Amino acid sequence: MDKFTYQNPTRIHFGEGQIAAIASDIPQDKKVLVIYGGGSIKKNGVYEQVEAALSEHNWGEFSGVEPNPQYDTLMKAVEKIKAEGFDFLLAVGGGSVIDGTKFIAAAAAYQGEDPWNILAQQHPVESALPLACVLTLPATGSESNMGSVVSRGKDKLAFMTPKVQPLFAVLDPTTTLSLSPRQVANGVVDAYVHVMEQYLTFPANAKVQDRFAEGLLLNLIEEGPKALATPDDLDVRANIMWTATQALNGLIGVGVPQDWTTHMIGHELTGNYGIDHARTLSIVLPAVMKERRADKEGKLLQYAERVFGINEGSSDERIDQAIAKTIAFFKQMEVPTSLSDVKLGTADIDTLVASLEKHGMKALGERGNITIKDSRAILEAAL
Repeated sequence: MDKFTYQNPTRIHFGEGQIAAIASDIPQDKKVLVIYGGGSIKKNGVYEQVEAALSEHNWGEFSGVEPNPQYDTLMKAVEKIKAEGFDFLLAVGGGSVIDGTKFIAAAAAYQGEDPWNILAQQHPVESALPLACVLTLPATGSESNMGSVVSRGKDKLAFMTPKVQPLFAVLDPTTTLSLSPRQVANGVVDAYVHVMEQYLTFPANAKVQDRFAEGLLLNLIEEGPKALATPDDLDVRANIMWTATQALNGLIGVGVPQDWTTHMIGHELTGNYGIDHARTLSIVLPAVMKERRADKEGKLLQYAERVFGINEGSSDERIDQAIAKTIAFFKQMEVPTSLSDVKLGTADIDTLVASLEKHGMKALGERGNITIKDSRAILEAAL
């Protein structure tokens, strides 16, 4: 285990009715811009709760943040902030709304000519507006980390800075009861692959991180199908919500190697073909497991034993079984597990590889040894 410094300053308000905590956690002298997506929060009671919590505050709203938030939309919010003097942002929605709000917070305070350079050229974020969030779709972990992913056309890029770490996050499981089965499945799979990106690398003698990661995976395997079968079970929703937050709040990733190949390739599937983020991950991860099995052998065997109880057979047989079990879980969550499942084939691989090259994704993986040629092999394995 490598040395590390860990801090997570996001205050979490978890449980039913916790949206009311907004009233005391946002200073009264702040002018608050509430940022949300397509308007579902006005149908499930969340908007009314936010409105009540902000009844003593000066506030406005900005709607229309897309899944895979688009730069041009977010810049309209920046214009509104500058024109009307908002100085606190409250994201209400899932990971896309929160990611978009993080970029808005940074772009509103950006002193350069083009805020896109925060993403395209990784310009440092010197300051940002304070922000918090009300999570309605557990998946990304964005509610308690410093990362953000933003799209501009086919380009889907990320930035990270502690300047956009949410000050607090409200996690009320009741807000997830109105989610569609597709949204629930996507959230579970997204969280699962977040854990795998930090876990399925090579042994680093990080027993705490490994055991936490394995516990999170087991939770998702156990609770994910229940969320589809018994959608009104609030206990199931609560466990999924808390698991998804723990999957990417930094804890299981400290002091250990991390991969993120699945995400980088997945981003190109979303950018070029509009496939849901989580569904790109369920397509790519099994292929990464197959193609990188030599580099990942130690952790694949540990994953097989501790997560799926696979103890018999040769190393290759146990790894094959672990990959098959992973695919079976994804199928149980009703997400695609191959490119053919989303009607893509060999002819599309050139497009995806070209996008990876364009975005500089030439040395991926925990060892930095996954070349463009290797990424092509992974995509071929995903057919």
